[in-house]
Amino acid sequence: MSLFKKILVPIDGSDTADKALRMALDMARESLASVRFIHVIDDDRYFSSYELSSDLRNYALDKAKKLLQNTMDAAAALGVNADTQLVNQPGQRVGENVADAVQDWGADLVVVGSHGRRGLGRLLLGSGAEQVVRLSSVPVLVVRGT
Repeated sequence: MSLFKKILVPIDGSDTADKALRMALDMARESLASVRFIHVIDDDRYFSSYELSSDLRNYALDKAKKLLQNTMDAAAALGVNADTQLVNQPGQRVGENVADAVQDWGADLVVVGSHGRRGLGRLLLGSGAEQVVRLSSVPVLVVRGT
């Protein structure tokens, strides 16, 4: 019997998220778990001050859809049951969206990549992985990028 049946994996296209994705797929394949890949577009934070914000949002949406399709292709290649969720909720932080997805889907594990920022970089940019750890109601496996 497997400990985890539903693994949620936040992805953003970074090397650290890719590393977490590979680990989650390996775990899912070995335990016959399902995986949900979630990508959160945090457009309020990055695009609200640009005049061409609708063009940038459309670009971000297109990139997100391609990223999610690539994760589905990787899951299919390994025979892992997977689906995707694209979240675009202005004003809500990534960690909050992931915590909501945990509850909505009934995930029992989150696998997230961490950039390992420290000091000023962490203060200025925040830590998505830290948000997820703080807000998740289920265990979180943090995969370091380096």
